[in-house]
Amino acid sequence: MSGGLAALLDDIAVLARAAAASIDDVGVAAAKAGSKAAGVVIDDAAVTPQYVRGLAAERELPIVKRIAIGSLRNKFLIILPVILLLSQFVPWLLTPILMIGGAYLCYEGAEKVWAKVSGHDAHGGEEKLKDEKTLISGAVRTDLILSAEIMVISLNEVADQSFWSRLAILCIVAVVMTVAVYGAVGIIVKMDDVGLRLSEQSASGVAAFGRGLVKAMPIVLTALTVIGTAAMLWVGGHILLVGTDELGWHGLYSVVHHMEEAAHDATGPLGGFVGWLVNTIASAIIGLVVGAILVVIITFAFHRNKDTDAHGTEHAPTPAESTVPAADATDAAAKPSPAAEPVETAKPSPAAEPVNAAEPASPAEPSSEAKPKPATGTTE
Repeated sequence: MSGGLAALLDDIAVLARAAAASIDDVGVAAAKAGSKAAGVVIDDAAVTPQYVRGLAAERELPIVKRIAIGSLRNKFLIILPVILLLSQFVPWLLTPILMIGGAYLCYEGAEKVWAKVSGHDAHGGEEKLKDEKTLISGAVRTDLILSAEIMVISLNEVADQSFWSRLAILCIVAVVMTVAVYGAVGIIVKMDDVGLRLSEQSASGVAAFGRGLVKAMPIVLTALTVIGTAAMLWVGGHILLVGTDELGWHGLYSVVHHMEEAAHDATGPLGGFVGWLVNTIASAIIGLVVGAILVVIITFAFHRNKDTDAHGTEHAPTPAESTVPAADATDAAAKPSPAAEPVETAKPSPAAEPVNAAEPASPAEPSSEAKPKPATGTTE
């Protein structure tokens, strides 16, 4: 009996060690996968604060929280099931889907650049009228693309693992990345409030630091807006660059890769950073070009539809508008034309001026028709 119990405990110990080793492997793999997606995570953290800029201070954290919940829904309800199923059954479809998302990021970034360069909002002032629901939905849509990029990069790093290991690793990556991104966003958007509290402290050094934070945060948020726009172009362009290479169109990727290697070899100890910078700038340029083309196409289509609707409204008047010509015709009939306008009777012409009734009228000579004819023959 004791021997069986000892064997059972040995088996439990072996299973526990195996489970611990498996958990360690999952943790190591998750850390490795997450580190590969660190660049996109930084981009995500830079993009999100622009959605809460200009809102009331008490609404900033609730909106960041709702965006974070939407991000978790994106990852667990949409991205994770889709990429696991696609990687299991149709892995070749992942790249085209990701490229569509990259094109959307390029469009968003180029549209923001155009709005800045042209000096007016690309949506015609629509951004100023957005409510919280619209802001959150826009942020969650952008997060969907960036989260998909994070999850696909992580999936590529653990493609050799079993299905359940991939599932566990990607779940860990999803939670950790979401907490990291939106925790950082929450800290960024509340730093001005922290600075305001510190500026009210009695200690002069603490108060000066708080005032410095308050003055610096508008600059930081503006810089993050610029970084976020550049990140959209960079990530979107890089998705398209790598996607075209994976689909068999190697020309553009080869050019960028050769430029990156040349910069790496020419800069010695800084080669890694300079090579990465060259690749990043090239990806951003590609993103800007593709995004600009999409902005032109979508803007042209929008204005064309708008003009079509305007012409349709002009040629098909509403019932209220169709009654206007009839009323105008009635008014025209009631108003005589200038040619038929009667002569003003209040002011007689000088030729027809009547004789003053107060003066006695001179005897009027009868007309030739009224004079009596002289008698003939009988008077003689």
